Amino acid sequence: MATSPRIGAHTPTSGGMAKRSIEYALTTEAEAIQVFASNPRGWAMPDANPEADQKFRDKCLELEIESYVHAPFLINLGSPTVGTYENSLASTAYSLKRGREIGSQGVVIHTGSAVEASHLPTAWKQIHEGMMPVLNNLTDEDPWLLLEPTAGQGQSLVKKLDDLTQYFDALEWHPKVGVCLDTCHVFAAGHDIATKGGMTKTLDLLVEIVGIERIQLIHANDSMDICGALKDRHQNIGKGEIGEKPFAELLAHPAVANAPLILETPGMEPEHGAEIALLKKMRAKIK
Repeated sequence: MATSPRIGAHTPTSGGMAKRSIEYALTTEAEAIQVFASNPRGWAMPDANPEADQKFRDKCLELEIESYVHAPFLINLGSPTVGTYENSLASTAYSLKRGREIGSQGVVIHTGSAVEASHLPTAWKQIHEGMMPVLNNLTDEDPWLLLEPTAGQGQSLVKKLDDLTQYFDALEWHPKVGVCLDTCHVFAAGHDIATKGGMTKTLDLLVEIVGIERIQLIHANDSMDICGALKDRHQNIGKGEIGEKPFAELLAHPAVANAPLILETPGMEPEHGAEIALLKKMRAKIK
């Protein structure tokens, strides 16, 4: 039985989730995994393979591994381009469907950008109008939709965590909408989690904004760049500008007790296995 919070990594799916992703989890001793259910850099929405989905679900249940889906990077619900917006809606709905089919707990989408400052008011309106029918079709058996704030570049809809309020307003604070906090992104956006107490302060702020129950997943990534650089460049835990200690602070915070930590750092099994072991060691020291 995994200790809370669970610790794991994003896994490759080449060769099939039931084989490759599960083997990756076993090799790295991951307690939770994240997968792409379709091409992360395309709009293609391939048909499901029910038999393969069942095998993956069964393996996850047998090994007590929680799974999460990361939707395609192209999704931008705030885009001023009609084609991008419509594809984003379709891809989000598809990702939620695939998440349900493989038994995942949540589906992560980036919060996106208005691209142009003049489009910002329209962006919030179109997010509301397009997404509410999708959200209202979800049942208790469906995964959460998890909003992942980006690194604050350009006309990002969520430049800093406070901006999540407007995003949740646009989605009417729907009960199936939560947050995936990426430590590299939040650091890049200007929340200094590297200083002593900085991680705790940032998580306290997130709890104040959305409530502890909506914090459903953490992307545990160090950063190649300094705080406020607005650059999304992940680094291995302890080898970047955030450092090791803030991750121990993260693991000790009550807000992440039920929010698995998923690595999206450079490397494959050897690197992720070592990082998972490091995070588990930190977790074991928490009283």
